[in-house]
Amino acid sequence: MMSPVNVPEKTPPSTKQEHEDAKHEIASSLSSSTHNLSSIDPLIERRLVWKFDLRLLPVLAIMYLFNSLDKSNLGNAKTAGLETSLGLVGEQYSILLSVFFIPYVLTAPFLGLLGKKYGPSRVLPAMMFCFGMATLLVVAVKDFAGIMVLRWFLGMSESAFFPLVIYYQTMFYRRGELARRLALFYAAQSIASAFGGLLSYGVFQIEGGALEPWRYLFIIEGGCTVLFSFFAWWYLPKSASEARFLSAEEKEVAYRRIALDSSSVVNEKLNIRESLTIFRQPTSWVILAIQMCLGVPLQSVTLFLPQIISRLGYDRVKTNLYTVAPNVSGAVMLLILAFASDYTRLRFPFVALGFLFTFVGMVIYAAIDVEHNLQAAYFASFMMTWGTSAPSVLLDVLYNNNIAHEGKRVVLTSVGVPVANMMGVVSSNIFRNQDRPKYIPALATTAAFGGLGLALTLSYGAYMIADNRRRDRTQGVKVDPTQIPTEKLRDGPDSLDFRWLL
Repeated sequence: MMSPVNVPEKTPPSTKQEHEDAKHEIASSLSSSTHNLSSIDPLIERRLVWKFDLRLLPVLAIMYLFNSLDKSNLGNAKTAGLETSLGLVGEQYSILLSVFFIPYVLTAPFLGLLGKKYGPSRVLPAMMFCFGMATLLVVAVKDFAGIMVLRWFLGMSESAFFPLVIYYQTMFYRRGELARRLALFYAAQSIASAFGGLLSYGVFQIEGGALEPWRYLFIIEGGCTVLFSFFAWWYLPKSASEARFLSAEEKEVAYRRIALDSSSVVNEKLNIRESLTIFRQPTSWVILAIQMCLGVPLQSVTLFLPQIISRLGYDRVKTNLYTVAPNVSGAVMLLILAFASDYTRLRFPFVALGFLFTFVGMVIYAAIDVEHNLQAAYFASFMMTWGTSAPSVLLDVLYNNNIAHEGKRVVLTSVGVPVANMMGVVSSNIFRNQDRPKYIPALATTAAFGGLGLALTLSYGAYMIADNRRRDRTQGVKVDPTQIPTEKLRDGPDSLDFRWLL
């Protein structure tokens, strides 16, 4: 009787050959991908990107400046007697701050999907008109109920503004170009806070006018917002490949850039069911947790910096004036970290650094005797602004860089950004009047969220590094994540070729 063939002895060579063939196929694919990414004429691409920068960034920055002014002017108005004029008592001011975030969170996903369906170039100006009107109408309110209604509609109309701007920029810029562009745009929030302080300083000098000085602030900011919304409707292009100001050759290059290094399918039609599958990925929930940790420091500084600085002992006019420098320095730090992030193609280390700034700033301010250490206390307020702007932008860039599906990208952004802003409910209720002037419970709570955000960000970064190494070992080849065309990454981490951009 013949002995059976010993199959196991034949398997290792065959398996080894298959493994080598797979490595060769992956290497060839990556070589082809690299060629595709470098095949675009750099001179044409530079000219194209410069056109996008000039066309988009100034207008988007101005739009966001008005968005930030309309959101944060309540804090400035409080220092000029808003509470007394409207007869606010007890915790009604905190309620006004909190109620903004309820419609903000509930409405954002729906407006985000509308933005995907009809285009951000149409939905963003429409939202701007609405929140401008909600601000302008504050001039007519007489009591708590009136301003409460307007704050509700303000929250609705502002809800998806920042998420849609993020998505809009991914339609024009490659992944490695995104952080510094978003930073230039987002810096408008810090500039808005600084400009809001200067504008308040000037407006509050009005004496003997027909209205209380703080009402003029809402007239100026709301009226300018409404007027600019009409210009934005006419001016903003629909997408990179459909921009009227580009030549046919430039439109082709614009389309190829996004297909290779932003979206798996460019200008893909919205499929809600498929887009919602982004929440099946565990990392999406980690992103939302980090957003929550980010939201408390961000909203605490945005809403209460005038109250924090008022502890230094200045009058209401100088208090608003002294908010200018910290906010400007926050914008500068944001730009420094964003440009460094794009240069290194790293995101999570700079997000973590931002959380560290916030944590240290809050701890210093809570621990020292402010009245006898004015310089140290004022420096701590600078660190607070450094640590709130950068993480917000770079965290959004981090997860948008790792989602090639346009629908999934806009869904997660439209939920994640409002979740961060929702934490304003926490911020507006921890800065209580009975804790004035030290606000120790509020500072401690804010520092705790900053510390937890730091830990989560570092853990998330460690996971991405480990997962990339595991995928390299599985495929037997070391892959540069920046050289994988996004057209191959539609399925995200389920794709064999997927690598995390860190």
